[in-house]
Amino acid sequence: MEEKNILAIVKNPNRTLRARAEHVPVSEIGSPKIRRLIRDMKTTLAATPDGVGLAAPQIGKSLAVFIVSEEAEEIDRAEKQGWERRKRENPALKNEQPYEKRPWKYYAFINPIVKNTSRKKLDGHEGCLSVPGTFGAVARHEKITVAAYDEQGKKFARNASRFFARVVQHELDHLDGVLFIDKAKDLMEIPEKQK
Repeated sequence: MEEKNILAIVKNPNRTLRARAEHVPVSEIGSPKIRRLIRDMKTTLAATPDGVGLAAPQIGKSLAVFIVSEEAEEIDRAEKQGWERRKRENPALKNEQPYEKRPWKYYAFINPIVKNTSRKKLDGHEGCLSVPGTFGAVARHEKITVAAYDEQGKKFARNASRFFARVVQHELDHLDGVLFIDKAKDLMEIPEKQK
């Protein structure tokens, strides 16, 4: 049985977060080393209740690899169904969740390249596991198309929109050494006990 490790998430101002990540040589993409890295990233993200994406630089590895939880798709579905509006209109739903929490699948992106973005941008609030307790509004492309390799070394292209696109762009920034706080407006700090 494969051992699963929860890795430490590095925090700002760790230098790895500010470096441009190196591409993984194509010959190494399906290697045990890279598969183990992705498996450990999935285990680490699953152990963080607030995270939906994780880039290799956030665990101290300057490699062009990130993962996104399928929970990001569920958040998009809940938004599309007008969950927040329904909660405002029906106070009985106040403590209900927009979807059932469950073990999520994770999508791996290795050596991602942006192929297309929409002109339209949307403002949205973001936080980051590497910048805990800080939140701010960031303008992101509403839609994005990314080409990458999966953990088996197969090339793919993925279209993303709305929240899933936001997460992908946030993780792409990590690979360029950019943190959301570099782009955010109205940054605010939330003390640990209020979260």
